[in-house]
Amino acid sequence: MSRQPHNRFVANLDWNLLRTFVVIVEEGGISRAANRLLRGQPAISLALGRLEAELGCRLIERGRGTFRLTAEGRTLYQECIDIYTGISRLKEITLAGADEISGHITICLATHVVTPLLDDLLARSYRTHPKVTYSIKIAPSEEVANLVQDKTASLGICLVNRRLPDLEYENIYREFFGFYCGPPHPMFGKHDLKLSDLRHLDAVSFDTDDLNDALRPVALLRQQNEMAQRIVGQSSQLEELRRMILCGLGIGPLPVHVAARDVKDGLLWRLPPYKKPPAVDIFLVTSPRKAFNRAETSFIEALKTAIRTTPMAKRTYR
Repeated sequence: MSRQPHNRFVANLDWNLLRTFVVIVEEGGISRAANRLLRGQPAISLALGRLEAELGCRLIERGRGTFRLTAEGRTLYQECIDIYTGISRLKEITLAGADEISGHITICLATHVVTPLLDDLLARSYRTHPKVTYSIKIAPSEEVANLVQDKTASLGICLVNRRLPDLEYENIYREFFGFYCGPPHPMFGKHDLKLSDLRHLDAVSFDTDDLNDALRPVALLRQQNEMAQRIVGQSSQLEELRRMILCGLGIGPLPVHVAARDVKDGLLWRLPPYKKPPAVDIFLVTSPRKAFNRAETSFIEALKTAIRTTPMAKRTYR
């Protein structure tokens, strides 16, 4: 008998209200959520009110100039994300009992792609489809796209400067670039520095650090702040750029979430800008013209599902 109210709640709940709530939170307001869902603002407000009535609590404090999740709202949002993550795996779990999938997957990555979306999928795919084999190749971002276009690679993950019309792109994550120096550098260990302190310092960087290439945001930051730096070293590989920074050849840009471990270990020192560092989007690149084997199809579909069901906030690495 004690379970009847709970069962009645589940049976009567309109699950679309949960999706509407998630979109409202992700978009940060009723009006933007209405635009995304192609519905009127009154309908979105009504849906939120219905959900609050069903749960018997206020989920969002809203008013003129105010939009803030309550404690109950934050809890519900996290539960909704967990629900959608579980739902996203239903197809994969259901098909696990079918004929065992085999085949080879060639993954082409730009240097040092770091995201749990890829790592978790690789681990799960190995457990679910043990007969599948993998190749992971590292190449400059432009070459990654070309290998996908040539159908040499099953999929690519890279920075994108110019989209090729016959490829499909999905933003897998966003990273931020900071400037760093190594222990031999005179700026190492100094606090409260300003961008102006970095002017005229020797620098090292990626080959794509150019106003007309994939790391345009980093190059633009230099230009806007008149950082007339002499580039003394370049590489397409993050590991080699890191080597030059550690050896004191100059200051250089690295993804903040990738460099965090070295900063913690005292190998690198973070330089300005400390706030609002340049952001760079990383994309999953696939070719709709390629004839995929079952392993490739399963892997790509699972990765796209993970992207679409993971909020951008959780795919933004600072």
